[in-house]
Amino acid sequence: MSARPPRRWTGRDDGAGPEHLRWHHVVEPYSAAAAPADGVVVGFRSDEGVRRNQGRVGAAAGPDALRSALASLALPGPLRLYDAGDIEVSDGRLEPAQRELGDLLTVLLDGGQFPVVLGGGHEVAYASYLGWSDAAEVHGGARVAVLNLDAHFDLRDNPIAGSGTPFRQMADDERGRGRSLDYAVIGIAEPSNTRALFDAAGGMGARYLLDDECEVDAVDAFVDRVLGAADLVHLSIDLDVLPAAVAPGVSAPAAFGVPPAVVQRACDRVARSGKLALCEVAELNPSFDVDGRTARSAARLVHRIVTGRSAPRA
Repeated sequence: MSARPPRRWTGRDDGAGPEHLRWHHVVEPYSAAAAPADGVVVGFRSDEGVRRNQGRVGAAAGPDALRSALASLALPGPLRLYDAGDIEVSDGRLEPAQRELGDLLTVLLDGGQFPVVLGGGHEVAYASYLGWSDAAEVHGGARVAVLNLDAHFDLRDNPIAGSGTPFRQMADDERGRGRSLDYAVIGIAEPSNTRALFDAAGGMGARYLLDDECEVDAVDAFVDRVLGAADLVHLSIDLDVLPAAVAPGVSAPAAFGVPPAVVQRACDRVARSGKLALCEVAELNPSFDVDGRTARSAARLVHRIVTGRSAPRA
């Protein structure tokens, strides 16, 4: 594993002044002395978990592709944004890299920051868990809900951890701490999850919506139930929740998927709730991303989350 410092963001420039602001104008390198910001971008350059899960590799290049897609997006007003660089998995050493990212996320959370983690395979979700589970607010008793937008449960009971195991790992760790994991999933594709996985979800009390149940009213009600039972939310977005036509550049493209407007609506609702503690975007694989569609879709979701979370609430 290794840490990579942030690079300078570049993008379209239409002129000086706040009316021309884009992401690349406001992102600065993160330092330990940084004041609380509207978001801190952290990359997790890993496809080791995907390889272990027998998926198509390439997600390690996801953070750079997502930064490039974000760079020229227009901002509605001034924001303070930082880039903390990347944690990179090398030589198959996934677990130490997850621990390193988790330690960084704990520091960010305890410092009042909002981490936005760019994957990388969905094994990044367990690193995010390691971050919030050690945060001071959680040790103080805050209830955390994990909301996963995903075609898969990722509850595999494999002897070796990978991109298909992070939420089972979370549940096991929480059980060891004397707690239970509040886990909810939007977008489950029934043909892509075995009966064993449905049984595992039922056994841990997980809530879920199938992809063909994801109409607006159902998603609104589902998200509101998640928010109502939590003080903090860990939002995990696996881009394979989107239809393959919108997100071809993922480890396992969806045959059906959840419409982008519905996924965006769920993200908006969480972002504006005042409870979103951190989020991650996983499984962007630029090697298969026709016309950059997946990166653009992911960038729009990240943009909506960051700007929505920062917007004044009534």
